[in-house]
Amino acid sequence: MSLEKQELLKSIETLPEEIVLQVLDYMEYLKFNYIINQTPEELIIKDKENLKKKLEEGLKDIENGNVCSLDEAFLEIEKSL
Repeated sequence: MSLEKQELLKSIETLPEEIVLQVLDYMEYLKFNYIINQTPEELIIKDKENLKKKLEEGLKDIENGNVCSLDEAFLEIEKSL
């Protein structure tokens, strides 16, 4: 374990329980933001209009034969994470 992680762990251990819960929530928020920032734009759905647009593009891809297997799709998603 790195020195930074050890220091972080020591700091967390000294906090009151209610603050530890807030720290955990904040860590989840940071992890989520990191994943979102690393994810290609075409995989992020921002709102209903964006979802509709992506679904329409997906249907056009299917009509044009631009498809992949489910395994290939999951491999691409895993690369993004």
